[in-house]
Amino acid sequence: MDGENVGSKSDSNRRTNPAAFFRGFLREPGQVGSVIPSSRFLEQRIVEVANLTAARRVVELGPGTGGTTQAFLRHLGEDARLLAIELSPYFHDLLGEISDPRFTNHFGSAEDLADILAEHGMEQPDVVISGIPFSKMPESVATRVAQAVKDNLADGGHFIAYQFRSDVVNITEPIMGAATSNTLEIRNIPPMRVYRWCKSGDG
Repeated sequence: MDGENVGSKSDSNRRTNPAAFFRGFLREPGQVGSVIPSSRFLEQRIVEVANLTAARRVVELGPGTGGTTQAFLRHLGEDARLLAIELSPYFHDLLGEISDPRFTNHFGSAEDLADILAEHGMEQPDVVISGIPFSKMPESVATRVAQAVKDNLADGGHFIAYQFRSDVVNITEPIMGAATSNTLEIRNIPPMRVYRWCKSGDG
């Protein structure tokens, strides 16, 4: 992919501009884990951990301004699908500027993953990537999100979470077992850990 169908250069600059991200943080600080967008190093780390080049159905939870979304689209195949679920109206509007036939922009909560997949006619994803800050969610909500991810992942599918804090581990491990990968990307502000869980075929 050369990324030409992901949107214009001006749109890209708007979505990845730190000022736009910071405005989103000021509007809804409880839904944003950082005051600046993810670095290209973190984006590449997520792409590698998720093995996105082999993925066909991908769900992104909490894509923010869409910088990560664009990076994922550049690595996905022509026949892949990427469904983004965003709870912030401000970020959802920015995501609407992405023009790519493989991309679906949904306004809603990750708790409703099953219904959202059904609404858009998407089969169980083989990868779910989460940038939503588990540390800022009530534990009951975070638990429902993690359970929804497990229930809707395809067998052998992967859940990837990039987080500043380790709350996601305490929430997800009782549901999906121990993380199969835990790496630190220090070339990001702040440094982020990228976790990976695998859904076994026996559920």
